[in-house]
Amino acid sequence: MRIYNTLTGKKQDFVPLEEGKVKMYACGITVSGEAHIGHAYQALIYDIIRKYLEKSGYKVTYARNYTDVDDKIIAKSNETGIPADKYAADMIKNIDEQMRRLKVDDPSLWLKATESIEDIIAFVQTLIEKGHAYATEKGDVYFSVESFPDYGKLSHRNLEDAMNGVRVDNDEMKKNPLDFALWKSAKVGEPSWASPWGEGRPGWHIECSTMNMKAFGDRIDIHGGGRDLIFPHHENEIAQTEALTGKQFASYWLHNGLIKVNGQKMSKSLGNSLFLKDLLDKYSAETIKFALLQTNYRGDINVTDNLFPDAEKHLYEFYKVIKATEDAFGVSNGSNAEIDGAFNKAMDDDFNTALAISNLFGLFKSIRAKISAGDKSAADDVNQIRKTYSLIGLFTLNADEVIKAYELKAGKNEIPKQVVALAEERLIARQNKDWAKSDELRDAIAALGYLVKDGKGVYELIKK
Repeated sequence: MRIYNTLTGKKQDFVPLEEGKVKMYACGITVSGEAHIGHAYQALIYDIIRKYLEKSGYKVTYARNYTDVDDKIIAKSNETGIPADKYAADMIKNIDEQMRRLKVDDPSLWLKATESIEDIIAFVQTLIEKGHAYATEKGDVYFSVESFPDYGKLSHRNLEDAMNGVRVDNDEMKKNPLDFALWKSAKVGEPSWASPWGEGRPGWHIECSTMNMKAFGDRIDIHGGGRDLIFPHHENEIAQTEALTGKQFASYWLHNGLIKVNGQKMSKSLGNSLFLKDLLDKYSAETIKFALLQTNYRGDINVTDNLFPDAEKHLYEFYKVIKATEDAFGVSNGSNAEIDGAFNKAMDDDFNTALAISNLFGLFKSIRAKISAGDKSAADDVNQIRKTYSLIGLFTLNADEVIKAYELKAGKNEIPKQVVALAEERLIARQNKDWAKSDELRDAIAALGYLVKDGKGVYELIKK
């Protein structure tokens, strides 16, 4: 198994700290609003990575956090009049519900910043004692970036580049503009806790480092998150953790790509956020997963108007093949090691779900041909696809129900069965490169009042 490591900028063989075991942490959601598609994608990716590591024989302890105290949460609390702790708790409950609708499993450990305050204070105090942090007269505590010579090794920036890459809080009491807050002094009306430096609350970066150490100790195997977190969040995590322990924090840093909407970065200011709840009200969890996993996790995803409808259509066509197989040969308990092996080969190459999904088009084309030839091994293939691809959340549903739901939604139930049967026969002819037969069937469909629009392994019937 090879994994792309942001720290080294290349794929590396995966070798855990302890043989057979994996310690894995992924930055979760700051609960200042509802979960959007970007949150869903990140949670989905690391859930799949955890599951594939387990399939590969590792015992995985997977931790995710909720940031439940933060400037944005406090702003929302002030805006709504709901106390910050209640607002955060309500949002966590809401987000959990949506993730379960998406069928993303819970991690091994859920971590919350507000449940780790004493540990955070102890962490900060040790950094001060080691000369890596300093308190100001106002009661703020900052990490001294110049005290950590390796600062910038994850994002591959020097200090000058870092200055240009982050919005700097120019507190006059900072020794260096790049120094970042470990502890923030209390402001009127904000949640706060007692500390050696006065009432205050933790900075964002220190929360993840502390929760990691609380869950796993000094070192972990994998640290994940979105690519937007590389700098400054993950860079700062490395600095403060390694300054404390003197050891390498995480062996492998994984970062998923970002979501764009019609070519633009998804953001609140642009008003183009796609909320998970709205998507789940319109599409199945399988459709959303199929759409998102067609791109390698490190690449950005451009959500166009066609992304989810096309994914829905492809799944419909695949489920029609599954139904045809099960109708012809029954449900098999057989297997096909080649199908599972090809999936594993794709996933062993940096969890390449895009390749695993692209393989499906050839697999279902082969199954169609087997049905036509009366080859009962088609049933074994379908069973293996269901078993193998369930790891990424696909083909877990009843084929009849998927087909009926899609046809009802698309109005296909109004198309005469004779026309659909001819279209199915024509699709097989095209896959067999029998162009004369394909043209003959197209004309027969046209005579019944319908046009056929062809796609990759799919078709659409349009009434003339």
